[in-house]
Amino acid sequence: MAERSFAHEVQKLRAGQGEVFKGEGILAITKALLQSGVSYVGGYQGSPISHLMDVLNDAQEILGELGVHFEANGSEATAAAMLSASINYPLRGAVTWKSTVGTNVASDALSNLASSGVTGGAMVIVGEDYGEGSSIMQERTYAFAMKAQMWLIDPRPNLPSIVDMVEKGFALSEASNTPLFFMMRIRGCHVTGEFFAKDNQPPAFSDRNPVFPNREAEKIILPPNVYEQEREKIAERLPAALKFIREHQLNEFFPGKFEQLGIVVQGGVYNTVIRALQRQGLANAFGDSDIPIYVMNVAYPLVPEELVTFCRDKQQVLVLEEGQPEYVEQGIHTILRRNGVDTRVYGKDIMPMAGEYTGQVMLHGLTRFLQAARLPGVELPLDLAAVEALRTPLTEDDRLTLMDNVPPRPSGLCTGCPERPLFSALKQVQKELGPFHISSDIGCHSFATLAPFNLGNTIMGYGLSLASSSGIRHTLPHKSISIMGDGGFWHNGLTSGVTSAVFNKHDGLLIIVDNGYAAATGGQDIPSLVEPNKIIATTIDADRAGRDDQQPIDEACRGAGVKWIRTVSTYSVDTMKDTLREALTTEEKGLKVIIAEGECMLNRQRRIKPLMKQSISSGKRTLRARFMVDSETCTGDHACIRISGCPSLTIKPNPDPLRKDPVSYVDNSCVGCGVCGANAHAAILCPSFSRVDLIYNPSRWDRTVAGVRQRVIGWFQARGERKDRAQVL
Repeated sequence: MAERSFAHEVQKLRAGQGEVFKGEGILAITKALLQSGVSYVGGYQGSPISHLMDVLNDAQEILGELGVHFEANGSEATAAAMLSASINYPLRGAVTWKSTVGTNVASDALSNLASSGVTGGAMVIVGEDYGEGSSIMQERTYAFAMKAQMWLIDPRPNLPSIVDMVEKGFALSEASNTPLFFMMRIRGCHVTGEFFAKDNQPPAFSDRNPVFPNREAEKIILPPNVYEQEREKIAERLPAALKFIREHQLNEFFPGKFEQLGIVVQGGVYNTVIRALQRQGLANAFGDSDIPIYVMNVAYPLVPEELVTFCRDKQQVLVLEEGQPEYVEQGIHTILRRNGVDTRVYGKDIMPMAGEYTGQVMLHGLTRFLQAARLPGVELPLDLAAVEALRTPLTEDDRLTLMDNVPPRPSGLCTGCPERPLFSALKQVQKELGPFHISSDIGCHSFATLAPFNLGNTIMGYGLSLASSSGIRHTLPHKSISIMGDGGFWHNGLTSGVTSAVFNKHDGLLIIVDNGYAAATGGQDIPSLVEPNKIIATTIDADRAGRDDQQPIDEACRGAGVKWIRTVSTYSVDTMKDTLREALTTEEKGLKVIIAEGECMLNRQRRIKPLMKQSISSGKRTLRARFMVDSETCTGDHACIRISGCPSLTIKPNPDPLRKDPVSYVDNSCVGCGVCGANAHAAILCPSFSRVDLIYNPSRWDRTVAGVRQRVIGWFQARGERKDRAQVL
């Protein structure tokens, strides 16, 4: 169950020659793969290409009709290893993953792949996650492409360019016997548009037309082959790539009337450049620019002949390259100076060294370049002072006004998230036993490092939390605690964490958050695929069938040698506290594993909301739990909020005119998980919380019981009012 279904959209992938294909970038990439005769596809989900994996999964019927093999890989390393099929055979293959973190995981396989070279086209569609929308550390794919000698395509973010570069990318890979990166930035993944489709091409080889096994000893990654492969990279593959790029015009030249100036830009930044030029009256919405632009749809390798041709007759050129170090700018300097071209090159001297080139940043840098160039005839409607005024800097008064009117809300777990009660329990146990050192991990649970939980010391990599605690555990007063999700466990945690910890007699605690899906990347299925949590079941919540090949996490841990294993429902806060306390204080040696089980609430709501709506519409008796806070009982200390942080648990004005503090309040976004009340009970906070069962289409018995309750409550209310009047008199 993914974040969204593309079951309807994937039917567009059947479009044939000359038909207009409309959709977003993710769908266009998939269509381009099919038009290119791809033989196999795979990958590991992660922003901003999670939807590409979802599209491929939903399009398996179409892939099967063509004979295209698809796999949802266990990690990026697994996906990269798939590409070895293209080493010996003319099979076109494509895999996908998230940015530098995925490339880091896949680096071993990629380096070997790049060394041996490929026969069939091999493409890594990497979701570049650099800039304002990023969820990871700020690095770029460019460095790895240079290091491993893999070409890097960075297409202009419009559908015709994306599709064209996918098709030419496979041809480039085959012409130079080199695997390549196809870089898709966040906006490019979700840009919408149209292009003229071509017929899908069945792969040359598939299960219907198998290849004959072929062994090429010179492609084995062992000495002395590796020395020849290194020579081949520079002496044969690079020249072949440069020749193909030039002859097939993968990079683009856009002329302009001010020929003394020029802009060199990677394809993915092209739209932002045009918008900045448009704001200065130097381009129109159709991309016609007064300043010549050289667009590098192939960001690596640089093509010396094209750069020299573009820059030779220009006085000044601006190189636009996001991030640091300035690899592209340094390369251009080297090429121009070696060829005797003395064009003045601007780059990081006027553009920011780090950070995404947003519209405002691009406008500011471009204006600085044009003012420094001082070219007659270039008149700017916005001078540098006017551009800087557009920044609308935040003053101290503005900041204070925001703080007064907008309550701070750090990134956090979703309403009803099963991980929230786990961290509430852990926070309560920490108050009893003292501070813990907690190694956190990649995933939803990483938000526990922020308020209100503030639990976690380090995040080192997907599934690496247990491994990262190995060096500190012998110096701590308590057992070290490591937390990872079920996705991280299957990705890397079982091998690098659990098996290593057992082998090294690690006497610590590992908490595996088992929410049933790869929740942080959109809710894709994982090997363990747990059943729905019965603690939060409703009357219409039928059991969700698991996979026949389900692989339980506890069995995997036992197979690795773990003896102490407990499985606890996260929504049972008291039980979770007792289990945590036992794990942290027991004299039993060895790794302790707590599997904190509870279905991802987002996926659960996607699953049961249609069922509930259908049940209510059909007239069936349907029960839905809601929680509330008694405003008269609430003291207004908000401890419940601090220990839970649920978005649905908020505040409202105190109804008592004699009390100033606002009271806690459960708003309508509540999903009825009951964590707020369980926390209040477990932490002995207050008796303010109540559960209310909303009954749709009540039975006659429900109505009778409700009537009796109303009469009894009314009698007690009337008696209370009589006592109050008597006391006043």
